Amino acid sequence: MSIHPSAVVDPTAQIGRDVEIGPFAMVEAGAEIGDRCKLGPRSTVKSGVTLGCDNALSEGAVLGGLPQLAAPTGPPGRLVVGDRNVFRENVTVHLAMTEQGVTRIGNDCLLMVASHVAHDCVVADRVILTNNVMLAGHVTVGERAFLGGGSAVHQHCRVGRIAMVGGMARIVQDVLPFVTIDGDTGAVVGLNRVGLRRSGMSREEMAEIKEAYRIIYRSGESFADRLMMLSERFQEGPAAELEPFLRDTSRGYARERRSPPGGTIRVIDDAMDAPVLEMTEQKSKRRAG
Repeated sequence: MSIHPSAVVDPTAQIGRDVEIGPFAMVEAGAEIGDRCKLGPRSTVKSGVTLGCDNALSEGAVLGGLPQLAAPTGPPGRLVVGDRNVFRENVTVHLAMTEQGVTRIGNDCLLMVASHVAHDCVVADRVILTNNVMLAGHVTVGERAFLGGGSAVHQHCRVGRIAMVGGMARIVQDVLPFVTIDGDTGAVVGLNRVGLRRSGMSREEMAEIKEAYRIIYRSGESFADRLMMLSERFQEGPAAELEPFLRDTSRGYARERRSPPGGTIRVIDDAMDAPVLEMTEQKSKRRAG
């Protein structure tokens, strides 16, 4: 391993093979760091953190900070991080709120500059949090979800897998899997088609997701009837994930933005052509006269 002379590493910390620890980095007592991890300058891995292999921390990243609570309830829990994650400059991830709790980060995630993951969050594999994303406590983010810059997710909300959240969005209800959230309104504006294609889904699976989307947002049925329609129509495949996701919601789910904010001008060809034709005929008659 390579440890810079200015780094502070507690002798009780467990350090794997081929680990690099940069200038002024800190590893506290009881921290566990897997093989081939790289801790950049001024990065910190605090007590209660378990890092898998091949993780990279950039300057100023802090993993394992205490939960931000007005009235702490006792000793905090742990933070468990998987493999091959990248934590860019000044990222913060906090320990769980209670001693039995765990904050979890999966594998192959990218947390960009100054993003924050609060206590008791669960972030699945291949998630991207762009600059200044804020996850409040007890938030769950599904596999391959993408959250745009400056977006904020309210505590206890869920962001479904392969969902895309636009920059600066305010998420106060669950975001269904596979949908796109508009950053301006925080409402659903359709499916995340790019994400679906990149995930390797077949055309048939994407067609079923589109059908399920129409049942949820455009069928006009009651919530109970929509759940029944989904469970009867989709027994397997990605579309089958939507019914249990909806059934388990505690905060409700993000609604669809049916029209853009503000007025919309719709040009109707017949309405435009008729006056133009009439004016042309009148001009022709005047010239003939």
